[in-house]
Amino acid sequence: MNDIIHLLPDSIANQIAAGEVVQRPASIVKELLENSIDAGATSIQLIIKDAGRTLIQVIDNGKGMSSTDARLAFERHATSKIRTAEDLFALRTMGFRGEALPSIAAVAHVELKTKRKEDQVGTHLVIAGSTVEKQEEIVCADGSNFAIKNIFFNVPARRKFLKSNETERKNILTELERVAMVNSEIEFSFIENDIEVIKYPASNLKQRIINVIGKNFNQQLISIEIETTIAKIYGFVGKPESARKARAQQYFFVNGRYMRHPYFAKAITSAFAPLIPVGENPNFFIYIEVSPDTIDVNIHPTKTEIKFENEQPIWQILAATVKEALGKFNEVPTIDFDTLDAIDIPIHTPGVTNAARPQVNVNPAYNPFKSASSGGNNQGGGSSYQRPNFDWESLYKGFETDTNIDSSEAGEAIEIRSSESDLFEESSNSLHYQYKNRYILTSVKSGLMMIDQRKAHVRILFDQFLQNIKLKRGISQRTLFPEIVEFSASEAAMIPYLLDDIEAVGFDLSNLGNNSYAINGVPSEIDKINSVELIHNMVTKSIETGSDVKDEIQEALALSLAYAAAIPYGHRLTNDETSDIVNRLLASPSHKYTPDGKLIISIFDDSEIDRRFK
Repeated sequence: MNDIIHLLPDSIANQIAAGEVVQRPASIVKELLENSIDAGATSIQLIIKDAGRTLIQVIDNGKGMSSTDARLAFERHATSKIRTAEDLFALRTMGFRGEALPSIAAVAHVELKTKRKEDQVGTHLVIAGSTVEKQEEIVCADGSNFAIKNIFFNVPARRKFLKSNETERKNILTELERVAMVNSEIEFSFIENDIEVIKYPASNLKQRIINVIGKNFNQQLISIEIETTIAKIYGFVGKPESARKARAQQYFFVNGRYMRHPYFAKAITSAFAPLIPVGENPNFFIYIEVSPDTIDVNIHPTKTEIKFENEQPIWQILAATVKEALGKFNEVPTIDFDTLDAIDIPIHTPGVTNAARPQVNVNPAYNPFKSASSGGNNQGGGSSYQRPNFDWESLYKGFETDTNIDSSEAGEAIEIRSSESDLFEESSNSLHYQYKNRYILTSVKSGLMMIDQRKAHVRILFDQFLQNIKLKRGISQRTLFPEIVEFSASEAAMIPYLLDDIEAVGFDLSNLGNNSYAINGVPSEIDKINSVELIHNMVTKSIETGSDVKDEIQEALALSLAYAAAIPYGHRLTNDETSDIVNRLLASPSHKYTPDGKLIISIFDDSEIDRRFK
């Protein structure tokens, strides 16, 4: 029998490896930007066309490569970052695997121009599908210039599954933001279709975060910093009022590398727990520096998952540091005693030993038993005191006309009417009863139905807003003074894709440039709602869906608006409002659950009710 196991050609092996490293254009952007940082660049340009499908180009002024290094860099597991296995536990660079460039070259056309400062000429290298087509000397600037063209040209299936240009562009900007926020000393510029869209000048850390996230965060950041033998932790957390329902602005960086860490995020959330409503999440930008031999970044090719040797102590340090920062900046609410009826406590003044004795004036002629007509016959004559003359008979007028009801019956009738008034104030009508301004109780054929009034209203509004989006019939109410809403670069990338649907529900937005929009009109259905925060939540919710399906994005917009406009718990409903909610809810084809799967209706059948009284 012939042997069946054989070695794969390098071209096929590189394509398999590319499946893990190169998932979309944003993956290439991440790898190239990290290589530029490792090369010591102080200025990096990112140029894309057609959301990276046609061109991804990264130009830096780093140390460059020799002709030999340029050619060897595209070989599998060729790297300048490590030499021995021990080096894996002392990593100070972003890259170390030696997989990125050969994986990129396996699925795209690559053109590299690079030159070291000490060399007279540079190197020009052209590779397509892991095949070197040309290598020659060339005159070029110091540093490296990578141009990646026609991604997945030889893997049509992978190219077919790329998302829309808006989604891919948003992912590219997300990677740029993550790299830029941890390297504030480097200047970054983003050029799209020959137009410079973003420029992050070299600055301090706080200014870089503001440049990336938006100017509205300028007054919302609280600084944190602590250094221990285990770790150095610094950065910023957002004030409690800046908390959002989405987790869009939550960043962890370890030794200059972005990471995801739900366990550490829980530490920050626990510190904010007494200060923010349930369901909202704080914003934070946390930078952690630890010894490289206490972490392991060699877990996943994306390097966003990191294992810590001292995970629990760092959790406790992080939680304590955030609590201290919130208290230091008076964000923790202080105890506020009621001073309305409090006595005035005098302040001690040194040098004053004797306080003045209070003077009390007493009228010795006062006699409470002396009437005005008694004159001087009673004891204490000569007093000018006179008892008030009350007209007692006037108090009984109006009671003499009704002879059928005595005083006890009248009091009982008043008590009954008062009790009935309280009952019907919480009752919508004879069929519906509002319980504790939170639930609606109504009788059904099988027993007693309990409806969550807020969730029911969310279901009703969701159906209404989704219909408005699909039919483009939302009614806009003009604002007297337009409000300005500012987006981050990744959020602004989604606005053109969402603008038609946002306007379909009733918003009127106008582009002011520099990732800012003016809100000129809001949906007529919402009242007393922060429109700036609502727009942010709608955009964030759409980004979080991670979907390219138009229907799912429309549903995300409608759901965000429905939750913002729904009646809150504790709101007392009138008879008509209660009936309207019940009737419209039961008319919905999906009346049992909210659009995000929360239960609206619970029915207690007659047998269960009877069992409780046995």
